[in-house]
Amino acid sequence: MFKSYIFSLKALIVAFVVLLQGAKSFAQSNIVYLNSSASQVWKVKPQVDVNNPTDITQANYNTANWVNAIVPGTVFASYVAAGLENDPNFGDNIYKVDRAKYDRSFWYRTEFNVPASYTQKNVWLNFKGVNRKADIYLNGNKLGTLDGFMQRGQIDITGLVNRKAKNILTVLVYIPKQPLANVGSPNYVSSASWDWMPYVPGLNSGITDKVYLSNTGDLTIQDPWIQTKLPTNARADVSVALEVKNNSSSGQQGYIKGVINPGNIEFTKKVYVDANATTTVKFDPKNFEQLMINRPKLWWPNGYGDPNLYDCKLSLVMGDEVSDVQNIKFGIKRYSYDTVGHVLHVAINGTRVFIKGGDWGMAEYLLRCRGNEYDTKVRLHKEMNFNMIRNWVGSTTDEEFYDACDKYGIMVWDDFWLNANPNLPADLNVFNANVIEKIKRFRNHPAIAVWCAENEGWSEAPINGWLKENLATFDGGDRWYQPNSHAENLTGSGPWDSRDPRYYFTAYPVGSGGNIGWGLRTELGTAVFTNFESFKKFMPKENWWPRNQMWNQHFFGELAFNAGPDNYDRSITVGYGAPTGIEDYCRKAQFVNIETNKAMFEGWQDHIGEDASGLMTWMSQSAYPSMVWQTYDYYYDLTGAFWGAKKACEPIHIQWNPVNNAVKVVNTTRADMEGLTAQAEIYNLDGQLVKRYNQTQVVDALSNSAVECFRLNLSESKANLALNKFVYASSSTNGDPSLVNDGNNNTRWASNYNDNEWIYVDLGKEQVVNGVGLNWEDAYPKSFKIQVSDDAKNWRDVYSTNDGRAGQQQVSFTEATVRYVRMLGVERATSWGYSLWNFEVYQGDVASEGLSDVHFIKLKLTDKTGKLVSDNFYWRGNKRKDYTALNTLPKVDLKVSYKTTRADGKYLVTAQVTNPASSKAVAFGIRVQALRASTDEQVLPAIVNDNYFSLLQGETKIVKIEFADDALGNDTIKLVADPYNNRK
Repeated sequence: MFKSYIFSLKALIVAFVVLLQGAKSFAQSNIVYLNSSASQVWKVKPQVDVNNPTDITQANYNTANWVNAIVPGTVFASYVAAGLENDPNFGDNIYKVDRAKYDRSFWYRTEFNVPASYTQKNVWLNFKGVNRKADIYLNGNKLGTLDGFMQRGQIDITGLVNRKAKNILTVLVYIPKQPLANVGSPNYVSSASWDWMPYVPGLNSGITDKVYLSNTGDLTIQDPWIQTKLPTNARADVSVALEVKNNSSSGQQGYIKGVINPGNIEFTKKVYVDANATTTVKFDPKNFEQLMINRPKLWWPNGYGDPNLYDCKLSLVMGDEVSDVQNIKFGIKRYSYDTVGHVLHVAINGTRVFIKGGDWGMAEYLLRCRGNEYDTKVRLHKEMNFNMIRNWVGSTTDEEFYDACDKYGIMVWDDFWLNANPNLPADLNVFNANVIEKIKRFRNHPAIAVWCAENEGWSEAPINGWLKENLATFDGGDRWYQPNSHAENLTGSGPWDSRDPRYYFTAYPVGSGGNIGWGLRTELGTAVFTNFESFKKFMPKENWWPRNQMWNQHFFGELAFNAGPDNYDRSITVGYGAPTGIEDYCRKAQFVNIETNKAMFEGWQDHIGEDASGLMTWMSQSAYPSMVWQTYDYYYDLTGAFWGAKKACEPIHIQWNPVNNAVKVVNTTRADMEGLTAQAEIYNLDGQLVKRYNQTQVVDALSNSAVECFRLNLSESKANLALNKFVYASSSTNGDPSLVNDGNNNTRWASNYNDNEWIYVDLGKEQVVNGVGLNWEDAYPKSFKIQVSDDAKNWRDVYSTNDGRAGQQQVSFTEATVRYVRMLGVERATSWGYSLWNFEVYQGDVASEGLSDVHFIKLKLTDKTGKLVSDNFYWRGNKRKDYTALNTLPKVDLKVSYKTTRADGKYLVTAQVTNPASSKAVAFGIRVQALRASTDEQVLPAIVNDNYFSLLQGETKIVKIEFADDALGNDTIKLVADPYNNRK
C-alpha cells in the first residue's frame, strides 16, 4: 500500500516548535544512569553461591550477605573497596590474593524504578561494556547475552519493565577465557600480568562500563557518523550519516533535524521507516549546501594549533514529540600519510606532524580510572608537549579517554586487542563484531589518527583482511591502518632500559623488529624510579632499603627485566655516587630520569626532517605503583622523566647533542620562525662563566626541521687505544687475530663458523673507555655484545644489540675504567663466522680547559624582540657521566615567596624562587612542592609549569601550580623549594 510522505502544515509547524524548544529538555531527562551510587546499590556474589537464580529476581530477596559492587567496575575492585582484601597497591598484597576466589563467574544484582518523567512509549536498558561476557535478566526474564567487552547492549524492555514498582536487574558475568592473548580476545590482555603490572584476580571481569535507562518514541537514532573533507583549509565539506530504527510493528515517519555549532548550521530531512526496519539517512554538501563550511575552525594536534571542536545535535521528531536526540562532538580535520624513505609520516590538514607521545598500558590496572580522571591524565600529556597517545592493545575503552584527547589535541594511535602470539581468538565472529563496535563507537573522535592491528606481531589470517575491510566500510578509510606496531615503515620497538644519553644520538638506537634508523618508533623507554613521597605509599618500611625482592613485586627486578634495573642502579651510583639510603636513591634517580628521557626525544629530534618522524615513550603514565616506565607516577607525582620529556618536547626547542656538541634549534610547529638568536654559555660549579666557550648565532627555524647553530668547542677524543695492542680470539681462520687492530683497512680477523665466538683487546693497563669502532665484513653478527673486564675472566656487558649490520659502526657507552674490551658474537647473520676489518677502542675522560669536574651548559633562544622562546640546561662531566662533583655543591639559601588565588574551581599558587647573587654556587635541581600545611603531604594531582630547574646566582624562576579547589579542603598551603645542594 502507498504510504504518504506528506506532512500536514500543522504537523510541520508542531514538529519545528518541538525541535526548537523540546530537544534540550528531552536530552537532559532522557538518560538515567544506573551506575552504583548512594541511591543506586549494586550487589555481587559468586555464581556458585547462588543456589537458585530464580530467587534473586524476587523483590524481597535478601542481599545482606552479598558484596556491594562498583558499577562501572570489576568484581575484584568491588571486594577491595568493601575492605575484603588488603590494599592491592601496597607491598605484595595482590600477589597473596586467592585467585580462585575471583577467577570464576559472578552474579550482579540491583533494583530500579522507571522515572516518572519517562512518558515516551519505549524504555531501553543500555550497557556500554561488560568484561568479558554476560547474560542479562530483567524481572526473571532473560534479555540476551553480551559477548565481548566492546559490545554495546541497547535492549528494549518496554514490555517487561514495571513502570510503577521496583524492577530487578540481574547480570551473570563470565570470567574471560585464557590465554587472554589472543584466545580470549577481546579483553584487557595485561590483566593476566605483564612486565609492568601483576596478575589481576578475576582478570578484570565485571560490568566495566556504564549502565543506564533511556526513553524514546518508536523511532531512534543509531550510530551517527560525521565525516569531514578539506578541499582546502579554507573550506570544509561535512557529511552526516545515521541509522534510523523503527521499533514498532507499523511504518513510521518523522523529521531528522541537525544543528551544528559554532555557526548555527541547520539541516532537516523527512524520513519514513518500515515496520521493525532500519534505514540510513545521509546529509551531504551536494544536497545541503550549508554543510560546506567556509573558514572552518580546524582541529589541530597539540603544538600545531587549537583543537577546535564542533557540536552536532541530531533530533528525531514524530508528530508533536521528540522521539530521540543524540549529541556528537567532532573536529574538522584531514589526515594524510606517506612512507617516503620507508618511514611512516603523519600529516594533518596538510601539515606533517612530528610525533611526540607515549604508550598507555592501561589507564589503571583494576579499571578504577573513571570520568574526570581521564581529563587529568591527558592534560598532563598536553603539559609534556606530547601530541599522541598509543592505546596499547586497545586497553583503554572509556569514552572519556577519547573526549579528553579531542579536548587537548592529543592524537590516538589505537590498537586492537592482539598481541604477538601465533593464535586466533576462540570466536572469530565475536572478535570481528567487537571490532565493528569499536570503530562505530569512536570514529567521530578527531583524535584517532592510526588504527593498529597487533602489538609487535602479524595477525593470523583472516583477521588482517577483516580489519582492513571493516575500517574501509565503517570508517571510510580516512585513517591509516598499521598491521604491526613495530614493522612496516616503523623502526621497531625498544629498547626499554636506561641508556647513556649519547646512545640516542648515535646511529642507530636499535629496536626490535622494523627498519634500521630513527624513523617512527612506537616504543622506547627506561626504568623510572618514583620520588620518595610516592615510594613509601606502596612499599612497607621494612623493605625500603636496600633493594630487595619487594621492589621486584613492583617491577624493579627480574619481573621487569626489559627495564634493566641493574643498569639503572649503575647509572645512579656511577653518575651521582652510591646512595646512602632510599631517600638519597630516589633523589638521585630523578636526575637519571631527567637526563635519559630528555635525551630520548632530543635524539630523535636531532634527525627531524631527515629520517626521524616521531617517538612514543614506553610508557607515559602509570597503571600500577611501580618504578618502571612512567612519566608521572601512579599517584600523579611528576617524576624527573616528566620534566625531561616536557623540556625536550617544546614546540620550539634549543638542544645540545652530547656526541658531536652541536647545538640545534628544533621547530615542531607549522610556522617558520625567522631571526632567532641562539646562545650558549658554560658555567663552572661555583657559578662562574667560562667566557671562552660562549657562542651566539642568529638562525631561522623552519617548520619540521632541526637547524644547526654551532658546535661547542669542548674537547672530544676518538683516540684509538686498541691500535697495535695484544689481541686474543676464541678462534681464527684468517691468520693472527692482531690483523684486526694493525691500522691496515685491508686486513681482517675471521672466526670459525660458530655463533658464540669472541675477540678482545688487552689495553695494557686500566684506561677510561667510552666506545668502540667496528668495521664488519659481509660475515657480520645478527646480535653481539661489547663487554669489558678487569681480569679477562669476569666480563660485564656495556652494549648489546639484536640488529647488527655489515659495514662501519660506532658504539658509545658509559665511561668505564677497564683493561680489556671484548666483542662477543651471539648469533651470526650468515652461514660464515664473524669477520672484522677493524676493532677500535675509544679513549674517554678528556677534560676541557678551564672547566670544573662538573659544569653546566646553559642554552637560550630568543626572538627578534629579545623575548625568551626556549631555554635548556645540561650538566656535563669531564669524565662525562661522572657527576659526583655535584655532591660538593655548598648549600644555598633560596629566597621563596608565593601568593595563592582561587577561581573557577581551581587553586592557583604563583611562586617566585630566587638564588641570591651572594650565593656561593649554582642552585642545582630545585624541586618545588605544594604541601598541605597540616600534614606536609603533597597536593596531587597538580599542574606545574616547571620543576627540577637550576638557578645561577641572581636568577629567579616563576613557578605556577594549579590544582582542584576541593583537593585542599580546609587546609592551607606550605610551599617548599629544595635544591640538590641542600641534600639531607
